[in-house]
Amino acid sequence: MAKFQYKTQMYQHLYANIKNIYAECAEEAKKIGIADKLAQLKAEGRGTFGLTGGVSGCPAPLRDDVLEYTHKEAKSVKGLAGYVEEIRYMVKDYYGADYDACPTATCEAGINVCYTSMFMPPVLGAGDSYRARYIAPYEKHFHHQGGYGRPFPPKYKDIIANRGCTAGELGMQGKRQPNLDVLVTKLKGADYSNHGIQYFPAVQLTGVKGEENRAVFEEMAARHANMLSGITSIGYDTPGYGYGDKDAEGTPILQKVLADVAHQYDVPYVVDAAWCLPFVGHDIRKTDADAIVYSLDKASASSICGMIIGKEEIMVNARRAMGFAGNRYGSLSSYGKAVSVGFDPGKEGLCGAIAAMRVLKDKPEIMTKPVDAMYDVIVDEFKKGMDPELLKGITFTKTYGSCAVEINYEGTWKDGKMGIPIFSIEDMYGGTNIFQEGIGAMGMIPTIAYDGNIYVSTGLNTLDDQGALIEENMRLAIKGLIALINVTVKYAGILD
Repeated sequence: MAKFQYKTQMYQHLYANIKNIYAECAEEAKKIGIADKLAQLKAEGRGTFGLTGGVSGCPAPLRDDVLEYTHKEAKSVKGLAGYVEEIRYMVKDYYGADYDACPTATCEAGINVCYTSMFMPPVLGAGDSYRARYIAPYEKHFHHQGGYGRPFPPKYKDIIANRGCTAGELGMQGKRQPNLDVLVTKLKGADYSNHGIQYFPAVQLTGVKGEENRAVFEEMAARHANMLSGITSIGYDTPGYGYGDKDAEGTPILQKVLADVAHQYDVPYVVDAAWCLPFVGHDIRKTDADAIVYSLDKASASSICGMIIGKEEIMVNARRAMGFAGNRYGSLSSYGKAVSVGFDPGKEGLCGAIAAMRVLKDKPEIMTKPVDAMYDVIVDEFKKGMDPELLKGITFTKTYGSCAVEINYEGTWKDGKMGIPIFSIEDMYGGTNIFQEGIGAMGMIPTIAYDGNIYVSTGLNTLDDQGALIEENMRLAIKGLIALINVTVKYAGILD
């Protein structure tokens, strides 16, 4: 395969051959045995399998214990406020009396509740409402935590334009909230060079150090102090997400820095920890964040439900917004009937959350043990199936906090060499992310694989009904991923 002088030429060549790549991947799936496994799963009524249970569009099958509790509670008649109280006291038992909880329908609903009740200016009162601004690091998944304000400075105004989150602006409000701006803040040590078929900045964060970015955020906060209403970030703990720099207790230093800056200005630090586990993942006591938002159906093995956990002082706002603070006739707890009642998680969501959180609190090894086994499978298969020179630039990071293994290949682009093709988030939304669409061509469910980072987690028929890893299925999924990378690398012409 011809070498390319410019990376744009490489990506154009990949696009021109995208059908050939997918056709070869489909053939590889037959050779590896993926097609036979898919036929078996279909015959058993189990659908397909894949690289993650952490995508809301295709939730993982529920464990037996979650199903049994949800089924039992479905037959009982109870006030839903009682379920909310049980969740509250699990959180207090684990994190301490000064913490509280607020369930929502989804993680995105939880972020909306937090930003509406904590970041957005008041809309009532005489005269026009003032504007407010919150700080968001320019990091992966920015369209989630950074998607609720108008981007500032204006050069970032199209940063999320093609990601399915702003179409509603042509109607009423859309996702962006009234009179709220987001201060897009580049991270020192990050690489934002363009990559992908949809040529766009790829957020590469393995070089980010926490303390080196303190001055960056202090300066941004000082510059916008009269409008500053909050700070947000992702809650993950791996190098590819910019949080590999940790203190002696394993807490990402950058998250502690963001909390420090927020508290200097008496504004909340809200963490988007969608793909994380309560009790096992991001520890709010160690980062000193004010609120953390989870998607319990992504990593926690719950039915679909969002969860906000935070300090009591700030959680008053979220709980009032959801209507959990008390009935209008004077009771101390209630359920629904407030500004965000449309984000009601419902009985099934609450029950699934309770069952999953009980396990995370009392028997976390049920969730963490499969991660150890998955890590061994991934490292073993990559050593056997990946070119040794490329393998030198790949790092594997185990994270119990997300029940995942991060496969980061930014290092294959070091020293001016073209490495394994990096697809942008615009490729994901544009349907041209070969590392995701190619897995689909094999018949499996893909995982998040953009910006030089691939997150693999358990869940999609890679765990049995009790939560143990099904090694055969996981190996097949990883073999398929490696085959896809190798086919793509061949067309990219980066190897001799």
